[in-house]
Amino acid sequence: MSSTIEDFYYGNIELQEVNSELTPKLKNKLSALAEQEEQLTARLTGEDKELFQNYVSTYIEFSTTSNADSFISGFRLGARFTYETFVEG
Repeated sequence: MSSTIEDFYYGNIELQEVNSELTPKLKNKLSALAEQEEQLTARLTGEDKELFQNYVSTYIEFSTTSNADSFISGFRLGARFTYETFVEG
């Protein structure tokens, strides 16, 4: 029987699959966000529309990087808790 850590190392655990279900609250927020983006895109033209689309793309890149940083920080904190529990405890 393999461990979770071993499965993770060998790529048998896809992080996106672990919690791919959005909560109803997140679904509502995402739906509202998509609707507002659609409305703004429909109203804008020319350079303003291009600027807004660039803004959205940049925000997505920022959000992705920020989420990765938060995940890494949380993972490190969990590792410190584990270390202190078993090594220093």
